[in-house]
Amino acid sequence: MSAGKGTSLRILSAGPGVTVQDGGRHGYLRYGVTVAGPMDPFSHAIANGVLGNAAECAALEVSLGGVEVTTEGGRVTLAVAGGDFEITLDGRPMPSALHLALEPGAKLRIRAGQSGAWCYLAVAGGIDVPDVLGSRATHTRSHLGGHEGRVLRAGDVLSTGGPAGEETPPARILAPELLRSSEVIRALPGPQADYFTEAAIADFLTGPWTIGPRGDRMACFLEGPVLKHSEGFNIVSDGITMGAIQVPGEGQPIVLMADRQPTGGYPKIATVIGADLGLLAQARPGAKIRFRSVTHVEAVEARRRQAEVLARGFVTEPLVRTKFTSEFLLGINLIDGVFG
Repeated sequence: MSAGKGTSLRILSAGPGVTVQDGGRHGYLRYGVTVAGPMDPFSHAIANGVLGNAAECAALEVSLGGVEVTTEGGRVTLAVAGGDFEITLDGRPMPSALHLALEPGAKLRIRAGQSGAWCYLAVAGGIDVPDVLGSRATHTRSHLGGHEGRVLRAGDVLSTGGPAGEETPPARILAPELLRSSEVIRALPGPQADYFTEAAIADFLTGPWTIGPRGDRMACFLEGPVLKHSEGFNIVSDGITMGAIQVPGEGQPIVLMADRQPTGGYPKIATVIGADLGLLAQARPGAKIRFRSVTHVEAVEARRRQAEVLARGFVTEPLVRTKFTSEFLLGINLIDGVFG
């Protein structure tokens, strides 16, 4: 479906880092093609799940710079989930976990709020951009996927994959699972833990670590104790998974994230477990974190619990008006009955 046919989203404004992301471009790492996909896969799946989309359906990933959108060609049913962002609908405050039908001309604005670094705007049927190597995920460094292989900007029009939705009043998504603490990040040891001294491994787990200011979709840079290598800091380059924690010569860990390179030549002291990737991604620069070592059994159990949450689905709660503006009161006939 091309832009202009059916329903579509128009980007009115976009801060840096707003892209189209689906579940990722899997199966091509051996050819040097990065997976990409969402920084917080769990929140991405929640936003899609509320709409009945598949968990890996293409959605907008919104960074701290925010985004403002409207719809054309008919209403678009959408959901927003992720960090505690500030959301307004035509200037009216909305909850950060939101489900509604956006009417043509209405403006939904998302800006950084109290916490979190990423949120996801999903639409019923998904964002309809070209499929490249089996995925619609954007990888900006290689100009691959998404909308023209780049971040979104004002004036972009994105077709949606579903028909115009039914009228859906704004509702809060009841998802306490979004309120996750990022103070402790669980990690599996290795695969090159033997390249580090016992003291370095103890320091890694003790921390604390500060999220550095240089992070992006490719990596999260940590500041804290200097970790000493026992076997040097160069290895034969091997595959990199999301969450792999490399330690270069200066001894400060680098956590590889969604836009990571396919291979790397620094030893990896640990790997963030899949269930906690979103926790780390949502930590803003300056935040303090610690790592806790877990077993493979614990890591698998954590992923199983997340899968169960997604399989159960989510309840929404219609918003109740608590503030009555003069415009609202003037629109009500107070003569014919009692107003309580």
